[in-house]
Amino acid sequence: MIVRDRPSALKLFLVVRGSVLPRILNTLIANTLFAAFITWCHGTLFDHKVILTTIPFTLIGLPLAIFLGFRNTAAYDRYWEGRKLWGELVLRSRNFSRQCQSMIRSEAPAHARLGLDDVRVRMIYRTIAFCHALRHQLRDTRGQSDLQPLLRPAEWEAAGKASNPSDYLMLQMGHDLADCVQQGRIDSILAAQIDGTISAMVGAGASCERIRSTPIPFSYSLLLHRTAYLYCFLLPFGLVDSLGFMTPFVVAIVAYTFFGLDALGDEIEEPFGTDANDLPLTAMCRAIEINLRESLQDDNLPPPMKANDFTLN
Repeated sequence: MIVRDRPSALKLFLVVRGSVLPRILNTLIANTLFAAFITWCHGTLFDHKVILTTIPFTLIGLPLAIFLGFRNTAAYDRYWEGRKLWGELVLRSRNFSRQCQSMIRSEAPAHARLGLDDVRVRMIYRTIAFCHALRHQLRDTRGQSDLQPLLRPAEWEAAGKASNPSDYLMLQMGHDLADCVQQGRIDSILAAQIDGTISAMVGAGASCERIRSTPIPFSYSLLLHRTAYLYCFLLPFGLVDSLGFMTPFVVAIVAYTFFGLDALGDEIEEPFGTDANDLPLTAMCRAIEINLRESLQDDNLPPPMKANDFTLN
């Protein structure tokens, strides 16, 4: 995710980091050069004058802009829902740590030095592991090294073999909570509250998986891609008679807008990736880990994530 202040008016036209320009640059250059060629030959191809007025471009341009805006709105809804779900994970993980430490009875307060043999410490560390595992599932990356310090060896190996590691970890969370109820370390009513928090975290994870596995229908995106390309590459024929040598400049501006909106929708449609404008899942996992380790008075705190070249991963 790009993290920076709004640039000044001059820098606004020079900023490249976080812009969609690198994604559309080749197409934009090709479109501008084609417009320059059409301007040079004054709309004549193979000794035949191609006559197009601005009327069809007016009729097509307005609905194209509307549909591109609609698609970008749908893509941003996916992006914003993903951000809300991870915000929910931050909230639920903090509540879960508090509930484990205050509701599960024990002779000594929960502390990191008790290690993973203490069920409260184990459940809190497992919550951190759950967030890391979910991040790696959404990004199709390997994350065993992130989970190993947070889990017991047998559980770490089993999570690595599971088809859905985050779900496996929450299943183990339910087993530990059931053991606490059977041992009389927590009342059933209080256990139901903790189970509700576990269910909310599972629900947030499943909702992220739904966004990840259900893209915007391809046929809808394909229609917009084709229409935008046809519109921008035919536009010089409709403008050359009225604008003359200014045709390539106007075409470049229109093409940048339409191609840029199209590329931006593609980029934020999948919010869990590693592109510059995707959600900073690593930074959010790090924040959750710091919060939960601090709640256990753990001295082994990782440093907060900082933006690198205005980008927070």
